[in-house]
Amino acid sequence: MSEFEERLKNAVARGASRAESLQSAEERKRQEAEELKRLHTKYRLELTDHIEHAIKKLIDMFPGFRFQGVFGNAGWGSACVRDDLVIERGSRANKYSRLEIVVRPVNEFNVLDLQAKGTIADRELMTRSLYHLVSQADMEKFRKAVDDWVIAYAELYAMKRA
Repeated sequence: MSEFEERLKNAVARGASRAESLQSAEERKRQEAEELKRLHTKYRLELTDHIEHAIKKLIDMFPGFRFQGVFGNAGWGSACVRDDLVIERGSRANKYSRLEIVVRPVNEFNVLDLQAKGTIADRELMTRSLYHLVSQADMEKFRKAVDDWVIAYAELYAMKRA
């Protein structure tokens, strides 16, 4: 076999080897992405259960709130809502109050994103968020954030009601 034929044979072998390594790297990336998506779903389910439980406890403290499940493009979670009729100087007005806590959908950044919005008597008084890479998420920290946000909203609501 001539030197040229030997070099040609080696070039073909190197090319095949590189193609195989690129294909396996792409496969690894795909598997990692699927694993992160699975982990996000697991965390989302765990957090939505915790959010629902905390919101229902808040509703027990303030009768008149209605529970709402939240799901869709904005995320998954729970909310409590109430409309109060206020009569001042002979005129009627409705005052809207709502607390919503959701886990945002998975995105290309692979972030676990928790968001809360609180409105009391038509004024948005509370906006919170917590996010970490899915691979580094500390679920205890997320559960504590849900608890803290519900407690903060309850305190604000009680203060505005008084």
